[in-house]
Amino acid sequence: MLNLKIITPQKRVLEKEVQSVTCQTIKGEITILPRHGALLTLLAEGVIRVKSDQATEYFSAGSGYVETDGKVVQILISRAAGQNELDEKLVLEAQNQAQKLLAEQKDASDRRRAWGMLQRATLDLKVIRKLKRTSS
Repeated sequence: MLNLKIITPQKRVLEKEVQSVTCQTIKGEITILPRHGALLTLLAEGVIRVKSDQATEYFSAGSGYVETDGKVVQILISRAAGQNELDEKLVLEAQNQAQKLLAEQKDASDRRRAWGMLQRATLDLKVIRKLKRTSS
C-alpha cells in the first residue's frame, strides 16, 4: 500500500492508504504503485485517479508536483476538486461563461484567464462523467 497525501494551498484534500495513483505529468500519464522508484516530477492539469480497497476516486486537479519514494506519494497542486464536490450544473454554467468570455475578450491577458476557466470546467466535467460511468 501507498500512503497518499494530496495537498493544495487551501487544504489537505486527501490522506489515506491506497493501492495506486494515476496522474497527468507534463510528459504524459503515470501510475504509481507500491515500491515505485523514487520520483519527483511536474504535474499538468488533469484528472487524478486514486484506487484503494474501498473504491476508485477521481479528482480534477491543477498543476503542481508529485513526489514518491515507493511508500509515500505526496501530490502538491494548485487546486483539487473531488468527485463529490463537483456540481454538474455549476460546472456547465462556468464552462458556458468561459466560452462566452473567450469569444468576447480582445485583451490577451483576459483571454488567458478565460481559457484557464474553460480548461478547469472541462476537467471538472471529465471527473463528473467518470463518476457517472462507474456508478451506473
